[in-house]
Amino acid sequence: MDWHSGLKGFKAFLQLEKSLSENTVMAYEHDIVNLHQFVIENLSGKSPLLLTYSDLEEYLVWLAQFDLSDYSKARMLSGVKAFFKYMLIEDLITDDPSELLEGPKLRRKIPDVLSYEEVEKMLDAIDLSHPQGHRNRSIIETIYACGLRVSEMVNLKLSNYYPEMGIIKIIGKGNKERIIPIGEVAIKYLNFYFEGTRIHMTKIDKDHKNYIYLNRRGKKLSRVMVFNIIKKAVSDAGINKNVSPHTLRHSFATHLIEGGADLKVVQDMLGHESITTTEIYTHLDTDFLRKTVMKYHPAYIRNS
Repeated sequence: MDWHSGLKGFKAFLQLEKSLSENTVMAYEHDIVNLHQFVIENLSGKSPLLLTYSDLEEYLVWLAQFDLSDYSKARMLSGVKAFFKYMLIEDLITDDPSELLEGPKLRRKIPDVLSYEEVEKMLDAIDLSHPQGHRNRSIIETIYACGLRVSEMVNLKLSNYYPEMGIIKIIGKGNKERIIPIGEVAIKYLNFYFEGTRIHMTKIDKDHKNYIYLNRRGKKLSRVMVFNIIKKAVSDAGINKNVSPHTLRHSFATHLIEGGADLKVVQDMLGHESITTTEIYTHLDTDFLRKTVMKYHPAYIRNS
């Protein structure tokens, strides 16, 4: 197996057997292209089947010359490990040289969060008289109401929306499905969008008819467009924070936890495989923690 056939097989493995998203597959593919470049420059184009633990340690040293964050290095190493795991599963190698390879230790990053009042300010700042005003408000309402990833939001389909039941079906990472309640307010603004904007669109691309949110050309929205819609709402609201769709997702989770929701329920709604991942989204302010301890801890209850 040479590098070209190895990369081709790895890509098919990620798509067909692991069912990873297109963006994740592209990222892993890029990681192996980088590894190949290192091998060309330093190991005379050595076959991927012959790489050793020492070769991969050298690769990590090679990466250090580039201005990469620890997160980027760790993510690239994850792609390399996945490549060798693929070769092991396919019986192309008998030992995984990346198994004991360690990347940089990462601190758990706490994402930014908006208060409920700031979310309201964002929503109120959207100009509903603008031709796309109701669509843009509905997008933000839906992301916040359901805790969606931006990729899940742009891929929302009419066939997966059940307003009479108050739910939507999401196709998340790894093509895994989950059902999420969608509140009355989000449904109301979806109806405004359907009745005030979408129904009047005269040209909708035949391949995009089933997508809920469309651009002016009748095609589904891009991730970049959603980022821009949110950035403008934040700016118009005068909020001095770096806000993205992920910020709304984190705010959704944090506000649920602050309201008393069970962590397992939040995990299911966010579509996390591990509860450890969900814990990152539950960074609660100290005032909430203090009130919780005072309300439930026996020592405080006894003295009240």
